[in-house]
Amino acid sequence: MKNDWIQQVQDAGIVGAGGAGFPTHVKLNAEAEYLIVNGAECEPLLRVDQQLMERDADILVKTLDQWVEAIGAKQGIFGLKEKYHGAIAALNTAVQNFPRISVHAMPNMYPAGDEQVLVYETVGKVVPEGGIPLQVGVIVVNVETLLNLAKAFDGEPVTETYVTITGEVKNPGTYAVPVGTALPTLIKWAGGVSVEPYAVIDGGPMMGKLIEDPEMITVKKASKGYIVLPADHVRIQAKKKSISQMLKEAKIACCHCNLCTDICPRYQLGHDLHPAKLMRMASYQSLGDASASLDEAYLCCECGLCETACIMNLQPWKLNISLKGQLREMGIKNSHNKAPEAPRAFREYRNYPTHRLIGNLGLRIYDVPAPIRENPEAVEEVRIALSQGIGAPSVPVVAAGDQVKRGDLIAKIPEGKLGSNIHASISGKVIALGDESVLIRKERQGGMDQ
Repeated sequence: MKNDWIQQVQDAGIVGAGGAGFPTHVKLNAEAEYLIVNGAECEPLLRVDQQLMERDADILVKTLDQWVEAIGAKQGIFGLKEKYHGAIAALNTAVQNFPRISVHAMPNMYPAGDEQVLVYETVGKVVPEGGIPLQVGVIVVNVETLLNLAKAFDGEPVTETYVTITGEVKNPGTYAVPVGTALPTLIKWAGGVSVEPYAVIDGGPMMGKLIEDPEMITVKKASKGYIVLPADHVRIQAKKKSISQMLKEAKIACCHCNLCTDICPRYQLGHDLHPAKLMRMASYQSLGDASASLDEAYLCCECGLCETACIMNLQPWKLNISLKGQLREMGIKNSHNKAPEAPRAFREYRNYPTHRLIGNLGLRIYDVPAPIRENPEAVEEVRIALSQGIGAPSVPVVAAGDQVKRGDLIAKIPEGKLGSNIHASISGKVIALGDESVLIRKERQGGMDQ
């Protein structure tokens, strides 16, 4: 049974729907003690998973129970924030006839959705340094990923993803968007932008990427939200700051107060990551501690909380990104693999409240509902990227001029590689086929417009 289900997941092209897009058929092809559904949705302003859990609680619980059985787990857990009252009520009702499934409400903190934080909060296990949840008997999947697993049972591949569009738009909302839809279409659905000039963040305000040209962005399977902000907003300016500029500021302004280390989620879990020591290296070319090492940077999850804690507005996480790149170029691997039995003392008192984070980021006026809405119009054209997450780009199985229907396979996993199958998200004609994407357009007359 499990092998058949894994094949269905692979055929459906399911990847993690909230994060890096790791192929789900690989993740679930294992045995674990716990299967945790990550419903924390810890990035401010994003509203997808909390609404799906409330709306689709019954099917989510049933599907989780089926996969708990398949991987030989003893328990399935929904981990979500205690402030998601509607989702908690719906899930608690749905789990009543499923003794292996439970709901765990977590504090309203950031980054509750970090896999390693989630694992500790729900089952009390600390993932080893540089490790993955499976090392402590846990598999973690996203809420929408679980919903896609339910659809795969009915032979339905991934052709759409739920995306929140919010910020400086007239009608913030969440939509089921065909993969490959252009970002300007979403902005139009949300009533258009309400400021000029504006900038857009792909993802959450903390870990999301600043988009250089919104006209060129199309939705991927792992897309979860787009935040429109004034171009001069403090969050936009922080994301624009280059690593070289930040390092110059660090040499002048870093007072080595250690706040970035004290607030670091991975340090608080017991990992030997010390952002303050790495910042000393940037300032003085010295770590100030013989036991510290530059490859600590590999342990950074890039959540950005260190930046929020810094009284001088420095960005240690950007230094860590730079160090990772330099170390990889030199062939230096992560040497840290300690497995802490428990987090550091006082960790629970250093959790960072999300409402405080929203205020510090200057986003309080944008912290508004973004309800699931019906798409106001059909999508006429999609440009579907051949790389939809972690792994090698998929190999097209169609050619320019081919007619395709929604759900048809258009690109497959390369032989012997990590990746995901890709399917047409609308019906129409393959207009162009490039090295990076497939362009499909609906035919308006005498064709397959539907």
